[in-house]
Amino acid sequence: MSRPQILQMGPYPAWDQEPLEQMFTMHRLFEAPDRAAFLAQHGAQVRGIATRGELGADAALIAACPRLEVISVYGVGTDAVDLAAARARGIKVTNTPDVLTEDVADLGVGMALALSRGMIGAEAWVRDGSWAAQGGYPLQRRLSGRRAGILGLGRIGMAVGRRLAAFGMPIAYSGRAPKADAPHGWTFLPDAVSLAQQSDLLVMALSATPETRHIVDARVLEALGADGMLVNISRAANLDEDALLDALEGGRIAGAALDVFEGEPALNPRFLALRNVVLQPHHASGTIETRRAMGQLMRDNLAAHFAGRALPSEVA
Repeated sequence: MSRPQILQMGPYPAWDQEPLEQMFTMHRLFEAPDRAAFLAQHGAQVRGIATRGELGADAALIAACPRLEVISVYGVGTDAVDLAAARARGIKVTNTPDVLTEDVADLGVGMALALSRGMIGAEAWVRDGSWAAQGGYPLQRRLSGRRAGILGLGRIGMAVGRRLAAFGMPIAYSGRAPKADAPHGWTFLPDAVSLAQQSDLLVMALSATPETRHIVDARVLEALGADGMLVNISRAANLDEDALLDALEGGRIAGAALDVFEGEPALNPRFLALRNVVLQPHHASGTIETRRAMGQLMRDNLAAHFAGRALPSEVA
């Protein structure tokens, strides 16, 4: 029996690529000099797509693969997959939740600490001789005991909240509805503006949908205020970057720590001129342990589908 043919949207580490090549016939679209010609040649035979969260699979790509049965996403985000187009044809979509929760939460809290304590600038202060020449680094702000707001209390938001609670921070959150499994004492607020008003640190941990596009906008940033800090470990589309840049440049919020950007890796150069930001290269899940687990789950989903078994992590 011939191996199922899979369209591969982007590169994977060797520990994922080698087993994929053993299990399937892989067609590397990302290496094709002419994408349209490549799809015309191979699209009719493709039964699965292996993609990444930021690459997804749009309606045109799905249409170019008439025998497509399954889209397996390496990552938790599915906003770059045209879910409506997939569902219209009965195409299964899977992702890799849970396995990256702890690492993403770790980085989010680490970014909050780095931002509040000025750790990036302080390290440069030591390295460039400023400590010896000018004395101690300018005083920063504590994180412990300040008010935390979690926008989106899913798996990652819950993990972030538990970490911040250990810093003695009161926790509020907002989402579609109150969470029955939210720890005792955590406060539900109905929208992003009211959450920002009650937060010194606002952490974005929600999934991206058409309804959440730019959910953090100028109104939310105004509510956060001049002493407030923002952390985004969700998706770039959830944040109005122009409004954020205006607020940062105007001192209307204290700072921001960001792991995702519109148009990344070519982020807006205005960010690079700011001193009140912590910038990370979209690597919240970027540990060896998590990336191995993500790749395994992506492959497990593909293997289960073609073996006729239940999918480990199908997107509802």
